[in-house]
Amino acid sequence: MSETGKCTSIINLRYQDGSEGSPSNPAKYNNQDYAHLKDSYLRRKQLFVDRTFPPNSQSLGNLSDLSSRRQSQVEWLRPKEIMEAQNISGEPAFCTKGASRFDFAQGFVGNCWFLAAINSLTFHKSLMVQVVPMDQSFNNYAGIFHFRFWRFGKWVDVVIDDYLPTLNKSLLSVSSKSQNEFWAPLLEKAYAKVCGTYADMSAGWSTEAAKDFSGGVHMSYQLRGAHDSGHDKNLWLSLERATGCNSMICCGTAQKGGEIVNTVAHTGLVDAHAYSVTAVTEVEYYGSKVKLVRVMNPWGRQEWNGKWGDKSDMWKRVRPEDQEKCFNREDGEFWMELEDFCHYFSDLCICCENPNFLDGDLSCQWQCMIYDGSWVAGKSAGGNVNERTFATNPQYRIQVTVIDEKEQGDVNILLSLMQKPQQENRKEIRTFPMALTLFKTPQVRLDSDFFRRNRPVKKSQLYTYERDLIEPHSLQPGEYVIVPSTAKSLQECRIPTDGNNDTDKDPIRALFNSYADQKGELDAVQLRKLLNDKFPHGIDLNDGMVRLLMFRHSGYSSTSLEDFIGLMFRLEKVSNVFKNNSSDGVIHLSWEEFSNFSLYN
Repeated sequence: MSETGKCTSIINLRYQDGSEGSPSNPAKYNNQDYAHLKDSYLRRKQLFVDRTFPPNSQSLGNLSDLSSRRQSQVEWLRPKEIMEAQNISGEPAFCTKGASRFDFAQGFVGNCWFLAAINSLTFHKSLMVQVVPMDQSFNNYAGIFHFRFWRFGKWVDVVIDDYLPTLNKSLLSVSSKSQNEFWAPLLEKAYAKVCGTYADMSAGWSTEAAKDFSGGVHMSYQLRGAHDSGHDKNLWLSLERATGCNSMICCGTAQKGGEIVNTVAHTGLVDAHAYSVTAVTEVEYYGSKVKLVRVMNPWGRQEWNGKWGDKSDMWKRVRPEDQEKCFNREDGEFWMELEDFCHYFSDLCICCENPNFLDGDLSCQWQCMIYDGSWVAGKSAGGNVNERTFATNPQYRIQVTVIDEKEQGDVNILLSLMQKPQQENRKEIRTFPMALTLFKTPQVRLDSDFFRRNRPVKKSQLYTYERDLIEPHSLQPGEYVIVPSTAKSLQECRIPTDGNNDTDKDPIRALFNSYADQKGELDAVQLRKLLNDKFPHGIDLNDGMVRLLMFRHSGYSSTSLEDFIGLMFRLEKVSNVFKNNSSDGVIHLSWEEFSNFSLYN
């Protein structure tokens, strides 16, 4: 339970402290144990090299902003080697004098959305030390570091080596302004690892990174298209609440001409670019209150040149204590009047550990329930509410017991639906349009007749391709059924979160998940363990054969559930053919039988 006046992390409500996936005990990404690996390499007096994210073009990916010739010139160097190549004296440091939004600047990777979220993260020290463990340094050095992210329902600890991509001896992507501090480039590398490659970080929404830094909830707001005086008033209230609740706040500019090109407009703002909101304030100007928003460009330069910018004369006409809020320096940070902010920026997102930023009530105490399910084609992928198969979708029952009648539109329920991707690389991820439909009913399981006779609580069902759908509701006390669905039936994917799943009793899926890693995949070691544990008789496969099977019938180094099912069918077919045509361990096949089996299995 939260203390009065304190925001309690939703993450803390989700986990019993110490359980795997909790903040204090994150799951080991790729099954790599940071403490064990570091101790092992220190004892051997060797420097760690991460074979799961190797320092080569495989981890770099295909960067659209660099020609293939330039990419071939990329060299991977450790921090000490980078400093020596640049003739910088001294020793590399992980973090000096605390992490700051002024520590780094964007490089060749188009990941401004990620860096804008880091800018916001640096304001919230408790989250910052959760994501970036600050007990790391280049003392007791073994070339290994680790970071933590919230990924699809649980915290994971991501291990990396400290080889960083460079071009002409300079860091290719995020660079450190102090030249010897490396927490930001190393954090970026860890996130590139969970995305698949550095190139997989190009283009995105800051809400994605903010979610992975907190596990919290987020809300998105339209700006330019919704600009009017009433909107400004409501938005200002949201911004004040958000800053009071230690939220991460990011915003973005619209594309120019429908293309994602970072051209600089006459205003000094960059098109199709993500920024972070670092503060809001009010100043008195000629007797009137002016609402100002402070914005930061992750480039670390290139600022707004309009009213209330760093060089604006308007700062000379406010009180001395307000003048101190403006710094005329080329650091990428600047002030804008709220009206200009709403006009020139297209969208805003607020992400917080706790939903209290929605109404500013810090004394509110939330309860949290989590369910894990899936849409399975032909079984539980029933499509939208107008489909005759809608009733086959997963259904979850909640009971609302209280609402604050004194507060109009009191938000007492927050629903979140997230899709967990089956692809490893972020750029390859395809999400289905999804929605949540809510019905008020005491029934436990709703059938097709119920959906034909009753309408949902929310009349319009808007489907979104976003990874995470969040809806605030003001519900009267009663019993409700929540139905997550995709826009069309037979669209198959998982509904991820940690918790119980009473709708999914598939024994094959349960068997696979009991051996799979946090990505929902099996590597060769895990696959062989599954086969040895569950199929010890009739399937005799050595390590080489398991790796060959995976390479031929699934991914290069891992297998998904769908590939696993196909692989098991093939193994069963091979086993049956051998049993039916062998004696004394030797198989006998005619040419017709052999060619038919080998070509069509």
